Amino acid sequence: MSRSLAHFSISRLQKLTAACSTAVLICAGCSSANIASNSAASTTPLVTLTGPAGTRLGATTQFLATVTNATSQTVTWQVNGTAGGSTANGTISAAGLYTAPATLPSQNPVTISAVSAVAGTGNLSEAVWNPMPAVTSASATLISGVNSFLLDVRGTSFVQGAQIVVNGTPVATTFISATNLQAAYSAVATGTATIGVMNPDPGSAVSANANVQFTVYKASVAQAARLLDQTTFGPTLNDIQHVQTVGLDAYITEQMAVPTTMLPDLPNPLPTVCFPTNPIPCEQSEWWQTMLTGNDQLRQRVAFAMSEMFVISTNSVSPNAVIPYQNMLANDAFGNFSTVIKDVTLSTGMGNYLNMLNSYKPGNGQIANENYSREIMQLFTIGLYELNADGTPKLDSAGNMIPSYTQAQVQAFARAFTGWTWANATGGAVTHFPNVPATYDSPMAAVETAHDMTAKVLLNGTTLPAGQSSIQDLDGALNNLFVHPNVGPFICRQLIQHLVTSNPSPAYVRRISTVFADNGSGVRGDLGAVVRAILLDTEARAGDTNPNFDGGHLREPMLYMTNMIRGLGFINTDATGYWGTLSNYSAALGQRPYSSGSVFNFFPPSYMIPGTTTNAPEFSLENTATAVLRLSMANSIVYNGISGFKVDLSATSALGLMASNPGNLVDSLGVIFMHGQMPTNMRTAIVNHITTLPDMSMRVRVATYLVITSSQYKILH
Repeated sequence: MSRSLAHFSISRLQKLTAACSTAVLICAGCSSANIASNSAASTTPLVTLTGPAGTRLGATTQFLATVTNATSQTVTWQVNGTAGGSTANGTISAAGLYTAPATLPSQNPVTISAVSAVAGTGNLSEAVWNPMPAVTSASATLISGVNSFLLDVRGTSFVQGAQIVVNGTPVATTFISATNLQAAYSAVATGTATIGVMNPDPGSAVSANANVQFTVYKASVAQAARLLDQTTFGPTLNDIQHVQTVGLDAYITEQMAVPTTMLPDLPNPLPTVCFPTNPIPCEQSEWWQTMLTGNDQLRQRVAFAMSEMFVISTNSVSPNAVIPYQNMLANDAFGNFSTVIKDVTLSTGMGNYLNMLNSYKPGNGQIANENYSREIMQLFTIGLYELNADGTPKLDSAGNMIPSYTQAQVQAFARAFTGWTWANATGGAVTHFPNVPATYDSPMAAVETAHDMTAKVLLNGTTLPAGQSSIQDLDGALNNLFVHPNVGPFICRQLIQHLVTSNPSPAYVRRISTVFADNGSGVRGDLGAVVRAILLDTEARAGDTNPNFDGGHLREPMLYMTNMIRGLGFINTDATGYWGTLSNYSAALGQRPYSSGSVFNFFPPSYMIPGTTTNAPEFSLENTATAVLRLSMANSIVYNGISGFKVDLSATSALGLMASNPGNLVDSLGVIFMHGQMPTNMRTAIVNHITTLPDMSMRVRVATYLVITSSQYKILH
């Protein structure tokens, strides 16, 4: 061997030896078994599964099985070890299509398995999720207060624990069914909200949204309906919603700005319906039409109250005088009380009724007529006895009530009111006393030669000096009454009685009398301020939140009738537009417009129910006969028994469409007639009864009759 060759061989051997040594060092930690396994893994058959992370209830998911290192790709499928799966855990087809169960499995997630004869089993955990909810409709119904709504959401795939989501925020929700959820929700502003549904975990997700309009009201149903009961001739659903929207005070402001609905003068000649010699039915027809249809409901309601305080009657006054008298009261309803008593005093209706018209100065053994001078004090301004500001009588040291005036003062006022007669139709100066013919549309006119010009000592030591004219004495006498401290409590208590409650507390009367004395701007006698204060007083509004509050009064017959007709949505079907038929029904209960039997009205403000100490003026008209007649009148209204009027209570009417759901029907009647505060036991009894009636129209009529004849409705709470 040559050297060079020997040297080459030795060098190559050294390098090979070094490489082998390095390989041994690298594998020093490996066992012979590991080395064998790693080598085998690259050739062992293996089943691998792929699929999504979860499947929703009732939905399907496709799983794929891959068998590696084997020729055959055939597998069989299992769910939780059961071939083909089960109803409880879901089923899987031979092609690996998994169908989730209808309800969540007790073991969740489930195990999906693919079994290969040559490669063994591959497993994959699969969560079963709640379904994806879907919303088809959503509504918001005001249920209480001014902003508390019932959300009613309809759709599909709702599950227990699902929540309604309002503008992205879940709210406490009641599960009704898989297609219906409800929730109470307090909206903070009027506007549109997005409504979705979120099912709970597993797989929590929110549906697509629907939109709902919220109208946040400024008054509740009870507040709005009760105010309208006190300020109109009957609430309607549209008016209730309007008051809810604008609020109580704003509604009063609106109404005070509405122009007066004027009753027109009676036509000449009279329509045949009035008969040639009896214009009273036509006068009453105009009254009914105005009260039922006029937009100035508050103005007319206050005028109605004043017409029962400053009474004239067609029993002795021409109906031609009644129409301008009614219009005068309506125009003055929110003015100053000083204007009211002057307009009443100079009206031909009052002048004729209480004999101030053509009252001549004393002489030749005659005295001035005392009728009006007595009644303006006793009934129209100060009352019989001195009063405290809260309407309670003042007492002398012996505990006796103190008379407000004397007979001498009656005579003094009578002389102050002499010299007034009919005005000339042309408006020219009157020179004859008494003047003829009668002119009903103008105030009375003075004839100075018929006026007593001697001095007159009035109330509180006030003296009208001698030599004054008719108008000077009249203004002085009326001002003497206007400033008397009795006027506020005496008048305000009666207004409260007519509008709100028969038994106002002394504190209530005092609060309103204070407003009468000063409206806040130093003005005395502001009737607009007085009416607003009466209606917004805490005692007037107490029933809005407490239906058991002891207040209110019996509905007098004319208001009982107008409330029913307006609430049900009447139609006048008389070809001549005649409304006087209604008087035939109210008359049976003791009332017709402007037909009181005396100056003390249909019922005196101080009437007490016999055997009690309860002041309840309207109850003086209530007896066994009238109680039965009210039932008859209600029956006539419900069954269209009043000639010239029709109420649609058929199965296709607004109420009739609710008849298939008796609860909704009764609740709607409760809103119209009972401020949405119908007692639960009453509601249950009516619902149970009408449910037995298969005819939808009959359901409406019977339900309506039962509501409007109930004692709970007869009393305006």
